[in-house]
Amino acid sequence: MLAADPGVSVASIAAEAGVDRRTVYRRFANREELLAAIHEARLSAIEQAIADARLREAPVAVALHRYVENIIVINRTWPVDLARMLADGEVRRRRDACIAEVDVFLRRAAEEGVLRRGRPPGWAQSLLPELVNLAAQQLAHMSAGQAADVVVDTYLRGMGPQAT
Repeated sequence: MLAADPGVSVASIAAEAGVDRRTVYRRFANREELLAAIHEARLSAIEQAIADARLREAPVAVALHRYVENIIVINRTWPVDLARMLADGEVRRRRDACIAEVDVFLRRAAEEGVLRRGRPPGWAQSLLPELVNLAAQQLAHMSAGQAADVVVDTYLRGMGPQAT
């Protein structure tokens, strides 16, 4: 509900969850605490997705697919943007650490020849999350694994080594 309408009331959220709004307020003192908990859950899930993908040690194609599939699941489960929470220094640090870990992985993919070199700086890093977000939304009829197949195929055909 928050993804569709960031201004949705706590009463509406409680009704959708099938609980009284007092139940929500027993757990969260105010709307901001509820939002912080949602953002914390999303950020923790992203950190776990990166760890599960084994970006530093798994073969690039395997790690890429695991990462994409995991992030599609997260985007579908927690479809809220962390941008509202980036004023919090700890949230920003954790988000930046996630981005840095994926950047290291994509550099490894390029060094191993899985990604084509010579693209504009940052292109591979910018393209991947856009494809993942697009798949999470527009391929909702597919399982996360099937949507990840489409993303990885699209990404590697567009960013992969040139055919000879």
